[in-house]
Amino acid sequence: MELLTNLQGGLTYVLGVVPILTIILGVSMGIIAGATPGLSPSMGVALLVPFTYTMPPTLALILLVSIYIAANYGGSITAVTINAPGTPSSVVTSFDGYPLTKKGKPGMALGVSLVASTVGGIIGTLILILFSGPLAKVALDFHPAEYFALAIFGLSTVASLGGKNWIKAFIAAMFGLLLNTIGIDPISGVSRFTFGLSFLYDGFALIPALIGLFALSEIFKQLEHGNLSSRGATDSTQEWPTIGTYWRLKITILRSSLIGTIIGIFPGAGATIAAFISYDVSKRFSKKPDEFGKGSLEGVAAAEGANSSSVGGALIPLLTLGIPGSASTAVLIGALMIHDLTPGPLLFKSNPEIIYGLLASLLLANVVLLVLGFFGSRLWIKVTIIPKTILFPVIFAVSIIGSFAVRNSFFDVAACLAFGVFGWILRRYNYPVAPIVLGMVLGNIAETNFIRAVMMGGWSVFFTRPTSLIMLIVAVSSFAIPLIQAHKTKK
Repeated sequence: MELLTNLQGGLTYVLGVVPILTIILGVSMGIIAGATPGLSPSMGVALLVPFTYTMPPTLALILLVSIYIAANYGGSITAVTINAPGTPSSVVTSFDGYPLTKKGKPGMALGVSLVASTVGGIIGTLILILFSGPLAKVALDFHPAEYFALAIFGLSTVASLGGKNWIKAFIAAMFGLLLNTIGIDPISGVSRFTFGLSFLYDGFALIPALIGLFALSEIFKQLEHGNLSSRGATDSTQEWPTIGTYWRLKITILRSSLIGTIIGIFPGAGATIAAFISYDVSKRFSKKPDEFGKGSLEGVAAAEGANSSSVGGALIPLLTLGIPGSASTAVLIGALMIHDLTPGPLLFKSNPEIIYGLLASLLLANVVLLVLGFFGSRLWIKVTIIPKTILFPVIFAVSIIGSFAVRNSFFDVAACLAFGVFGWILRRYNYPVAPIVLGMVLGNIAETNFIRAVMMGGWSVFFTRPTSLIMLIVAVSSFAIPLIQAHKTKK
C-alpha cells in the first residue's frame, strides 16, 4: 500500500509541466547521443552531469535517466540504417536490422526496434518498482565463480552467431579475448603485450574497435565492389510494421525484456551481454532460426527488448544497495553525490519523493521515447536514400571523430582505421566480426572473476557452487548443441 502511495506521489510530481519538458529534453538528447558513433549512454550521461549542478535533485536525475534510456535505443538507428552501431549493445541489432535495410525495409526494422525498446523499458521499470529489494540481494550474493560462469555463458552464444561458420566465429571470439589481454593486468598490475609502448597500457578501447569493425569495414567492402549507387526511395522503404507484426513478436519481446532485466542486475554485465544472450535464446526458440542474421524481425526485437530492459535491471543495485550495475549507473552515482544524496536503502527512507519521482519518470520517459521515436523514424529513414558519395565520407568523418572523442587519443583513431581494414579482410573470407566484439566485452569480466574465484576457493570452486556449476553446464550445452546439429546436417 505504501508503495502505491509513494508511486502516486511520484507520478503527480512528474506530470507537472517542468518535469515533462525535462523528460522530453532528456529523451531527445539521449537519442542523439546513442545514434552518434563514439558516444555511449554513459558518455551521454557524463557530458550532461555538469549542467545539472544548479537543478533540483529530482529534476537532475530525471534528465539523466531519460538520456540513459533513450541512448540505449538511439544506437539502433544507425545500426539499422548504415550498419554503424551507435552503442556497443546495438551491435546485436545490426545483425538483422541492417540486412532488412539492404532488402529495402528499414521501416520494418526501425518500427520493431522502437516498440521492443519501449516495451522492454517499461517491463524493466515495473520489475524495478516491484522487486528491487529481493533482486538486488540475489545479485549481491553472486560469487566471482558465478560471474565467470555468466561470462562463459555469454561466450557460448558465439556458436549461434556464426551459423554454419561456427569455427570461424569461434576463432573470431578467441581473437577478441586475446585483444583484451593487451594492457595492464587488472589483478596484478603487470603490463602485458605492450612492447614498451605507453599508448598500449590501457589496451584497445571498445568503441573505436566497434566503429572500425562495423562502420568502416562496411564502407571498405562496398568501395571494393564499386557499390556507390543510391538506392532511392521505394515503396518498400516506407513499409512499417502492423499491429499484427507486433503481436506475432509479443513472446520474443517479453522474453527478451525479462532476460535483459535479470542480466542488467548483475554489476558489470550490462546491456551488451543482455542483448547477445537474448538474441541467442530467441534464435534457439524461434520457428525460423535460419532467418536470423539475414533480416529477422525476431532478432531485432530480441536485441532491443533486452537492451532497453537492462536499464531497469542496472538501476536495481544502484538504488537499493548503492552498487553501479553499468558504466552509466556509475556516472549516476556521481550525480547523486553531487546533490548530497547517497544511494542505498536509506535513500528510500530519507528521500522517498526523489526515488519515486525517478521511478515514475522512467515510465513516462519510455512513453515519450515511443512518441518521439515514431515521428522521428520518418526522418531517420531518409538516411538510407542519401547518395553514397555523400553518405560514406560523412560516416567516415563521424567515425574518426567518435573514435577520438572516447579518450582524446589519436591512437584510438589509428586503432579504428586498423580495425576497419581488419574487419574488411575478415568479411572477404566470411569471418563474422560480431564475435570479436563479444570477446572484447566479456574478456575482462571472465579473466578478472576467474582469478578472484581461484584465489578465494581454489579450482574446485566452479563446481562446488551450485549456481556456477549449473551456468557452466548450460554454457557448454549452448555451445555443443549447435555443433552437434551442424554435424548431423553434414551427414
